[in-house]
Amino acid sequence: MDFTIYTQWSAYLTISALILTILAFALKWGVRFRFVGITGFMAVLTIGLFGLSLGLFSRTEVPGSVRFIRVYDNGANQVVISVPPTITETELRATLLQASNDYFSYGRGARAGDKNLTVRARTMLHPKPGVSQPLYLGQARSALGIEKEGGMDIEIFKKSFAKLPKKTS
Repeated sequence: MDFTIYTQWSAYLTISALILTILAFALKWGVRFRFVGITGFMAVLTIGLFGLSLGLFSRTEVPGSVRFIRVYDNGANQVVISVPPTITETELRATLLQASNDYFSYGRGARAGDKNLTVRARTMLHPKPGVSQPLYLGQARSALGIEKEGGMDIEIFKKSFAKLPKKTS
């Protein structure tokens, strides 16, 4: 979202409300105190939109990553994502990096003494009708509370990739 545009329009409306409030006091309108409330609310709204426009929701996009779904997150140090069974090792590496970047937060705390954020990627296999089997393809581990470049350990499970169904061209 581009909050800069919303902030700009909200500022215009706030200035307009301020002008109407001054005019209401000058002409002694009966609704002048309501305009004070409207102007104050618009000012708070504009300040909030300005804070959001500073880029609090910006995420870096890792080239080569595929769409994933978060299926488990304990809010501390473990996240599990689901990826399609057609993923390649290169795509998985990029997707694990993307998920680690997306779910890294200074607010995450370590549980049970583990000071690393672990993001595991899994897919679902269906060996026979009515049976689903989760298959973990890899994981990424990064230090919690410290965002550092290159401080991520990405591990790809080669034996799991061998169990994936072969692509037919």
